[in-house]
Amino acid sequence: MSDQQSLITPTANAELERSLRERIDRRSAIAGALGELEPLAVRLGLVQNSLTPRFRDPVLALFAADHGIVVDGIGEPGSRSTRDSVMLGLQNRLPVSVFARLHGLAFSVVDCGVAEELQPHPRLLARKIAHGTRNSRVGQAMSLEHAQAGVRVGMEISDTMSGNVLACAGMGQGSEESAALVLANLSDSPVRDFIISGPDMRQDVLTRLQTILQTAQARHRDVNDPMEVLAAYGGFETAVMVGAMLVAASKRHLIIVDGLAACAALKIASAIAPPVTDYAVFCRSNSHRGLDEALALFHASALLELGMEGADGTGASLAWPLIRSAAALLTDLNDVEPGQMAAAAPAAAG
Repeated sequence: MSDQQSLITPTANAELERSLRERIDRRSAIAGALGELEPLAVRLGLVQNSLTPRFRDPVLALFAADHGIVVDGIGEPGSRSTRDSVMLGLQNRLPVSVFARLHGLAFSVVDCGVAEELQPHPRLLARKIAHGTRNSRVGQAMSLEHAQAGVRVGMEISDTMSGNVLACAGMGQGSEESAALVLANLSDSPVRDFIISGPDMRQDVLTRLQTILQTAQARHRDVNDPMEVLAAYGGFETAVMVGAMLVAASKRHLIIVDGLAACAALKIASAIAPPVTDYAVFCRSNSHRGLDEALALFHASALLELGMEGADGTGASLAWPLIRSAAALLTDLNDVEPGQMAAAAPAAAG
């Protein structure tokens, strides 16, 4: 992992940033200001270290796993199993898979640790570390060796990608609760901040969930190394996303982060190699208040706020056209020479 850390360089480049902003300014003199698309375009140029960022073969991956802490009865009664959610995605019965296809994203589900066996499918990557994690309330969710194996799996997935865009989202029963524990530990924040879904969350549900998660925290109160935190609270999907993000950043690929589990993975990855966050943009698929807290840890906001209550990954599929449009400001618009700007502005006004 130390080798990967040394390969990830910050995107900061004052001269390139100035050139990118000048190019945007020249073009907005004709088209008018384009608001948040402009800083996004600059960000994309810095990610690729180029005045003309171009993206190819984007991938939207749902990283799926089960979590042992669900045996304590967390989550909504009668909610879908992780296996059933995976199958719905693979059968184009979830909006995320349909939107991904519509907008040119290669869609896949990675079985990182689903408790049940999954039948082979062209869009399913079988990378099962184990059949779900153990209960972090009574012990480590996974061994350190399993956590490291998950990271290596993610590195392999990212390293073999043909494109330069990776959208990451988690899937699985207990995924959000596991992510909340990781984020609370690494940010030294109350776990309550990450589990409140919204103002309509029942107080008895919140209290019970908070009690369960605080018991897990008490058991692992002395853990602070990022990989040990990962092993303590689990999430095979989180471990695999950590590795995928580290390699993606080392190759200057864009990382699209969607959901609490993906934020937890990015938090761990950034504890290993801080510049990895330079390569990330954020989106959301639901209004979960805990995600607001997670985004705040990165001083970030979602690219789109659509008021959805969908599965993670849906926001990424819808944000992708916006990202392509921002890049097009730099790559597809004909340039305007400084001497032409004064003449062009009145023409645009008329």
